Amino acid sequence: MPDYTYEAAAKQKGYKFVCGVDEAGRGPLAGPVCAAAVILPEGLEIEGVNDSKKLTEKKREALFDVIKEKALSYCVAFGTLEEIEEFNILEATFIAMNRAIDGLDIKPDFALIDGNRAPKGIKIPCETVVKGDSKSMSIAAASILAKVTRDRLMEEYAEKYPQYNFSKHKGYGTKEHTSLIIEYGPSPIHRLSFLKNILK
Repeated sequence: MPDYTYEAAAKQKGYKFVCGVDEAGRGPLAGPVCAAAVILPEGLEIEGVNDSKKLTEKKREALFDVIKEKALSYCVAFGTLEEIEEFNILEATFIAMNRAIDGLDIKPDFALIDGNRAPKGIKIPCETVVKGDSKSMSIAAASILAKVTRDRLMEEYAEKYPQYNFSKHKGYGTKEHTSLIIEYGPSPIHRLSFLKNILK
């Protein structure tokens, strides 16, 4: 379960405001990529916080409101479809992460980043944590905010483009989603660079 080991280590080095950063939506065939940055009060226990992928949708939704209420500061940001297509998904993810960090009301002086690569252009010292969403409470909280925000956006797209059934798969490349792309062609929110093997 995630705890505050990484946050405490950063604070022992003299950092005061440590934010956790995570993303959601790198893999899907449609929609933007989302990132969140969260600064939690020291030692705050939120029961059930874990890697968002290990939680049910209902549990994530409940924790989403608790995290927003109890966080010292949080920000959710996107890397747009245009940025994914112009640069690539990794660069767009870094853009989203930097936007989330820059958008915090309380300016962090250290960031804990989920994964093994620090965002290019990050303006503060940081540490990458592989599987950070199951180790760091701040990263786990960020993973929930990013995942719920992106899922809600895909629900909105499901109403706009009902033929793709986005509410079911959230844009991920399921067998059903792939077959619907082949049947109807790509929508305006599909990542064309991701569809090369599907639209041969």
